[in-house]
Amino acid sequence: MGDPDVLEMVQEEERRAGSEERFFEVSEDLSSRESSFLISEEPRFKKDEQSKDSIFFRDGIRQIDFVLSYVDDIKKEAELKAERRKEFEQNLRKTGLELEIEDKMNSEDGKTYFVKIHAPWEVLVTYAEVLGIKMPIKESDIPRADKIPFSCMLGPLKLPRNVKHPHAEYFTAQFTRHRQELFLIEDESSFFPSSSRNRIVYYILSRCPFGIEDGKKRFGIERLLNSHTYSSAFPLHDGQYWKPSEPPNPVNERYTLCQNWARFSYFYKEQPFNLIRDYYGEKIGIYFVFLGFYTEMLFFAAIVGLACFIYGLLSMHDNSSSTEICDPEIGGQIIMCPLCDVMCDYWRLNSTCLASKFSHLFDNESTVFFAIFMGIWVTLFLEFWKQRQARLEYEWDLVDFEEEQQQLQLRPEFEAMCTHRKINAVTKEMEPYLPLCSRIPWYFLSGATVTLWMSLVIACMVAVIVYRLSVFATFASFMESEASLKHVRSFLTPQITTSLTGSCLNFIVILILNFFYERISAWITKMEIPRTHQEYESSLTLKMFLFQFVNFYSSCFYVAFFKGKFVGYPGKYTYLFNVWRSEECDPGGCLVELTTQLTIIMTGKQVFGNIKEAIYPFVLNWWRRRKARTNSEKLYSRWEQDHDLETFGSLGLFYEYLETVIQFGFVTLFVASFPLAPLLALLNNIIEIRVDAWKLTTQYRRPVAAKAHSIGVWQDILYGMAVLSVATNAFIVAFTSDMIPRLVYYYAYSKNAIQPMKGYVNNSLSIFLIADFPNHTVPSEKRDFTTCRYRDYRNPPDHEDKYFHSMQYWHVLAAKMTFIIIMEHVVFLMKFLLAWMIPDVPKDVVERIKREKLMTVKILHDFELNKLKENLRMNSSDFAKHLIIQENKVHLAKSAT
Repeated sequence: MGDPDVLEMVQEEERRAGSEERFFEVSEDLSSRESSFLISEEPRFKKDEQSKDSIFFRDGIRQIDFVLSYVDDIKKEAELKAERRKEFEQNLRKTGLELEIEDKMNSEDGKTYFVKIHAPWEVLVTYAEVLGIKMPIKESDIPRADKIPFSCMLGPLKLPRNVKHPHAEYFTAQFTRHRQELFLIEDESSFFPSSSRNRIVYYILSRCPFGIEDGKKRFGIERLLNSHTYSSAFPLHDGQYWKPSEPPNPVNERYTLCQNWARFSYFYKEQPFNLIRDYYGEKIGIYFVFLGFYTEMLFFAAIVGLACFIYGLLSMHDNSSSTEICDPEIGGQIIMCPLCDVMCDYWRLNSTCLASKFSHLFDNESTVFFAIFMGIWVTLFLEFWKQRQARLEYEWDLVDFEEEQQQLQLRPEFEAMCTHRKINAVTKEMEPYLPLCSRIPWYFLSGATVTLWMSLVIACMVAVIVYRLSVFATFASFMESEASLKHVRSFLTPQITTSLTGSCLNFIVILILNFFYERISAWITKMEIPRTHQEYESSLTLKMFLFQFVNFYSSCFYVAFFKGKFVGYPGKYTYLFNVWRSEECDPGGCLVELTTQLTIIMTGKQVFGNIKEAIYPFVLNWWRRRKARTNSEKLYSRWEQDHDLETFGSLGLFYEYLETVIQFGFVTLFVASFPLAPLLALLNNIIEIRVDAWKLTTQYRRPVAAKAHSIGVWQDILYGMAVLSVATNAFIVAFTSDMIPRLVYYYAYSKNAIQPMKGYVNNSLSIFLIADFPNHTVPSEKRDFTTCRYRDYRNPPDHEDKYFHSMQYWHVLAAKMTFIIIMEHVVFLMKFLLAWMIPDVPKDVVERIKREKLMTVKILHDFELNKLKENLRMNSSDFAKHLIIQENKVHLAKSAT
């Protein structure tokens, strides 16, 4: 044991241990000195040493993860705001974040300060563990599920593989700093993606205190933004969208997205969902997955709807109803009762010839088929979306992600407003609490406001109806005068003309009401002080959807189910407010008017929405840059460029979902009246995807990344609308379409075996004796006619129960109710069977999830086992070394004596 080599080895170990101790002490001291130097607020602007595209601090090493900006305030609150900023930034540094401040003299407008924030490694690993972020531990051995039938035919639609799958697939586990050796950390600066970095920094910013005011602890960047202490807070884009970044900047994912996603010439290409998720986070990524999937499913509905429309177009000239109406010997000889009192004259039925032909385009034998098809389509869409969502959860590591993780994160505004505290039943920790008694007044105000605005929508709809009734007589006096009695055929009947102008007016009213209600509902929701962000969005979603449902669909419901149903008959008409006679439908039914209403509102909303989304941020950004570029000799830095972009906002995605869901309602609720609705929606969504991609990539600041594993409450709304659509389409076919009366006549009342539908038009019109007109309704023009016709099933004047409903009326009504019951039961039965047959999670995804969980457990087990063995080996080695050192010390002591 007294060997000199052994003694030398022991002494070397002691020297090495001592040198390592001194190294860590010195490096820690240097690190603290360097940090204190780098976060100095003294401006050191050197234009020749800094690139305008740089996303780093001045040292060119530390990446900028977040940017705050503010402007000196000369008002009385300037000192208070400065004190808040100072306290806030000091607390940010205490959390470990590193700050670098750009003086206003270095900014191009000469008045804006920029606070650049960098999250060092220790901060990232700490909060990655807090937020439960999953990181790779081993490359996956499960092959990608990219192979689909006929994939070779879809080649032109595919993106390059490096764009579609920018990274390899890995087995992942929740990050923990005590197991850093387990994770595939090749480079600490690029291990966490930029979306995770800005998410971590925003989490810190939203909970960092900035002082105590009025006895309450104030914290959170949102409160500072609301009080204008800071003017903005945003993560940086990683480069310019029109050119790739140059070293040392990382790969410019923004440029890649712009080239392969935000270009309108790529409208036929698939979307790079993984790249969208990596850059913007899962919440925005899943919206584009949903919009893309919905658009794909619309393709099939659009083909069937277009086929039904073509069938109507080809069979237009063979339609017996329009043939009889247009025939001068049939329709030309039928004198119709006046469309309004006193001012309107009698008119001949063949004056509606073109309108009747147009009606056949949408009201034919294929209408029933298409209504049933759409009931099945909406079920397949929702069931297949469940599968797509389950596959997405697996691919994006969201299988174990639950909303409860977000529910436990309180809104900073909630924490700031609460004075009470109580123990959380889940976490068993004290947290802010707002008693129900404090919320009830705001709930009442909220409910009253929503009810008031929905009533206002109904009132505006009634006002539009009054407008239509008021101008109808004018149109009728111009268009249905002597000309109509001379067989003049025109598409613009008084009903159609009034419907067109009324629909345009109604659309303008819808936009105006929507503009004001959006702002009121957001303010009321804030006043309710929701506990979490999820509660806030759910409350706002309920308010906005209820209002927009009534706002956009009320006029369509009126035309489909109320107009022309309570008119009465000549001599005993019903009147609105005892002044205006109730509106009548065209002799061909109200389906044409419903189609007109639906087309104007749906198309107008989509065109207006796309123009607004594209032009509004573009013009604002142009004006903002024009005002900012006052000192062109100064560096227009990366953070200044992003600062001059429009803000996407926390509710930006909310309005995108709302727009899509309202369109879904147009496609499903009234599609029996307009089979081209899916085609219009398809064309709009193809443009919508690229408009949203373009504005998000080029015109908006980069949103803070957020996690989500589903489309949330919108899925429940879609299910509700899918169920409602079955009933609405059944009622449209039964009561708005002319299909059921034609079938009843075909099977029960036709007397012509060769041409069963011959005589249907005459059969569907009742007879009224002109002498029975009351004095206040008889036309001012005197005619030699003794009778006129009107659309209804009533007994003739010579019947003992004259003008009462005939037996055919009750037969038609019974057939309509029977059809509704049969159609609803058939569609609901098929919906139930399809929902039962199609699993929510595909079998291959279930197997992949099981495989990944098994491999993750195995990797963690092997890691812990190897770590345990290494610790045991090191402990035994240290124990052996200790024995050697002790024996050598004893040997040296004996030698010395």
